[in-house]
Amino acid sequence: MERTNHMEYMEGMEQISPEVMDEIISRMNAYDYNSYTEQDVRRALAKDNLSPEDFGALLSPAAGPFLEQMAVKAQAETRKHFGSSVYLFTPLYIANYCENFCIYCGFNCHNKIRRAKLDEAGIEKELKAIAETGLEEILILTGESRHMSDVRYIGEACRLAKKYFKMVGIEVYPMNSDEYAYLHECGVDYVTVFQETYNSDKYETLHISGHKRVFPYRINAQERALKGGMRGVAFAALLGLDDFRKDAFATGIHAWLLQRKYPHAEISFSCPRLRPIINNDRINPKDVHEPQLLQVMCAYRLFMPYAGMTISTRERAGFRDHVIGLAATKISAGVSTGVGSHGEEEEQGDDQFEIADIRNVEEVCSAIREQGLEPVMNDYVYL
Repeated sequence: MERTNHMEYMEGMEQISPEVMDEIISRMNAYDYNSYTEQDVRRALAKDNLSPEDFGALLSPAAGPFLEQMAVKAQAETRKHFGSSVYLFTPLYIANYCENFCIYCGFNCHNKIRRAKLDEAGIEKELKAIAETGLEEILILTGESRHMSDVRYIGEACRLAKKYFKMVGIEVYPMNSDEYAYLHECGVDYVTVFQETYNSDKYETLHISGHKRVFPYRINAQERALKGGMRGVAFAALLGLDDFRKDAFATGIHAWLLQRKYPHAEISFSCPRLRPIINNDRINPKDVHEPQLLQVMCAYRLFMPYAGMTISTRERAGFRDHVIGLAATKISAGVSTGVGSHGEEEEQGDDQFEIADIRNVEEVCSAIREQGLEPVMNDYVYL
């Protein structure tokens, strides 16, 4: 099968200036994490405002022995800017149809799983069930299929979500800025996009076909969302797909560049690691263990102290409880990555990946309070 050029836009894809993408890739390619020394790490830890060079030092192997000092400083920064608050949300998968062939994802179009798409009544049933747990923020997700989950379908789901939740986010396929503007009118507050890996050569080998194969369209999604009026955008690499230090560095630089270009934007990070998927239990994080993940999170916090940070149910409960006391500011609860499993006894569509923390909202709230922190459902006031 002849593959399309992963650097060329497909018909209908909005093209914006490549300046941000070019700078991310240039800085990432120049990042040699093995060149940093103990002195570089100490210098970075002594600063109040970190440069990209300092950020690189804190992600380097040389920073490994300083993880405790990084965690202490990260905790102080988190408390300074976020107090004792830890925000809660849950994801809602409304469809799992996908048109992409991404070899690491359970939703990929060649994986033989149960596919499902909730209708309006099914979506509202799910929303009601989740709202009854006390949550006030929801993240709407679909598989990446414009045919089965078009922009209007997602928009109507978000209009329904706004009836029950004060904060609505989306994690769907990348769109053009006018489509993001439409979804913003439907009530969407923020957009999350996982770049997966910033190494374009590796990206090509992982994304065999589909719109997701187009590297520049994906990497510019957050900027198009901001151009469309979204209040916030979240950034993530799927750590373990490639060299996690380079991917974490590129993620931080991406967020930093857009924060400078759009100072009003609310910036946040997600910190996912690769997890096993249906029909492939051999997929596991490569060289990204809990100490490395904590190092990445602390480096993000010290580099961008105002940024939100989410720790997902991909991680075990004990680790999640630990990092909300240090760097993370948002945690998911009562999670299912299948379709139709909140309002129904049995889910209609299979899960995207395996989760590690299956606690409900009440259990997560209790764990937060045991840390001396305060679970917060929402703190945003619309005037």
